[in-house]
Amino acid sequence: MNDFLNQKVLPALIKIINTKTVQSFKNGMLYIMPLTIVGSIFLLLANFPWSPVVSLLNAVGLTGPFNQIVGATFGIMALVAVVAIPFEYCKAENIPGGLNAGIISLSSFLIVQESFIITDAGLQISDVLDKGWLGGRGIIAAILIGLLSGKVYAFFIKKDIRIKLPAGVPEGIANSFNGLIPACAMFLISALIYMIFKGFWGVTAIEAIYKVIQLPLQGMTDSLPGAIMLALIVPFLWFFGIHGASLVGAVMGPILQANMLENQALLDAGVALTVANGGHIVTQQFMDQFQTVTGSGMTIGLVLYISFLAKSVQNKQLGKLTLIPGFFNINEPILFGVPVVLNPLMAVPFIMMPVISSILLYFCQYTGIVPLFGAVMVPWTTPPVISGFIVGGWKIALLQAIILASSFFVYLPFIKKVDQMNLEQEKAGSA
Repeated sequence: MNDFLNQKVLPALIKIINTKTVQSFKNGMLYIMPLTIVGSIFLLLANFPWSPVVSLLNAVGLTGPFNQIVGATFGIMALVAVVAIPFEYCKAENIPGGLNAGIISLSSFLIVQESFIITDAGLQISDVLDKGWLGGRGIIAAILIGLLSGKVYAFFIKKDIRIKLPAGVPEGIANSFNGLIPACAMFLISALIYMIFKGFWGVTAIEAIYKVIQLPLQGMTDSLPGAIMLALIVPFLWFFGIHGASLVGAVMGPILQANMLENQALLDAGVALTVANGGHIVTQQFMDQFQTVTGSGMTIGLVLYISFLAKSVQNKQLGKLTLIPGFFNINEPILFGVPVVLNPLMAVPFIMMPVISSILLYFCQYTGIVPLFGAVMVPWTTPPVISGFIVGGWKIALLQAIILASSFFVYLPFIKKVDQMNLEQEKAGSA
């Protein structure tokens, strides 16, 4: 089994993960993170779960400005992604002028959507962008256009198809001219896409992508099988030493965040956030606070055992090093120190714990025992229970505490066996 995993599975996974397309997509999506974290702070303040604070903010006139910040962070995620992804792709290709590719991508993104809106009264208002497509609803289209723009720009530069200026021209001006031919090509492609979708189906490409790709993906993830699959993939990749949370978070983040933003839209519209009203269960917080909290595999139970009950010297020492980081969701020392990576015995609880957590949370949210998540997020290093309280209130915090406490018993028989084996080895070494 080890030979098969190391010689067949692992090389194939690494080959895919190290492609420039995947790396540029993953790195480009990281630019959204500061917006979501800072936006969450002001979203929480504008919708503080204590009426005296809300009344005070309204009285001093801060609710409106705070909501402006929310709209300018969560509301432009697609806009940021469509610029950042081609920029990162050019970096991966070692091509100068990556910002040119990002700007071309931004214009292309705007070409494939309407430049007007229709009011409820049927009045058309021109030269206006529908901000809904600049945020969560447009994220998949932004990713596809960003990747296409990066590849088109890289193709022309690598083939040296560009307007060449004499030597001595400043680099900034030369880079601007480098982008002229790729820009013409990408704009023509975007205009053609716009014409085809409007001519044949009467919708824009960005609307079609949302209906045909994004909505089904959101529906697939927002189900119990989707939640379980998400819970399985992260520890499965980590078993091979691949940072599963980083990779899966980059790929699935846009879908989970779109679910989250649609939940927030229900709250903003004054609609009760329930499954019956169209609320989503599997959101970014579902993954962050109930699948990877205390680290991938939810290893806090493992950390507690080796910190206080371990008998082998190596596990006792490891426990001293990992206890505090574990409460801040950092568990790489555990994964490589026990080890969990490429350890079939520890793989069982490591994969099992996020699945158990996902099933329990899904059941509790589906039945209304605990609330669904809005758009409030926390930095990934926020300690458990505190993070649960911030994103969902005391019921979510209590459920998070119960599940994390159960992780001790899930890991117990497995780490106890590993600890016993280590102790026997140490005794044999001393003898």
